[in-house]
Amino acid sequence: MSDPNKEARRVVEHMMQHDRFSKWLGIEVLDIKAGESCIRMKVREEMVNGFGIAHGGVAFSLADSAFAFACNNRNQLSVALDTSINFTREVRVGDTLTATAKEEHNGRSTGLYTIRIVNQDEKLVAQFKGLCYRTDKKVI
Repeated sequence: MSDPNKEARRVVEHMMQHDRFSKWLGIEVLDIKAGESCIRMKVREEMVNGFGIAHGGVAFSLADSAFAFACNNRNQLSVALDTSINFTREVRVGDTLTATAKEEHNGRSTGLYTIRIVNQDEKLVAQFKGLCYRTDKKVI
């Protein structure tokens, strides 16, 4: 019997090799399990808006990558169908953000995921929810 977590890590490694945006963000993959992911990144100066705080798209993009890694890591190509995010705390240059994606539902054609983003002090900065559509294609 094959190890689903080993397969999940292999799929995410493949995804990261081809994901220029996640690389640009500076994302580091911390942990991958079937239907789950945990990643982190450090907020850089070019990621802030005119108010001196991180642009909301930074946290959204981190969560979106965690979502993609979690919903695709069973090697079934899945795409976002609906996403939403709630911001709970400001993010500043130098903050280290960790996004943890958990699978809430793994259906034949859809999957539902929640992603918590915390800062280096373990304070919640955003909560993301993503619904994916599962295609009949393989990631690798």
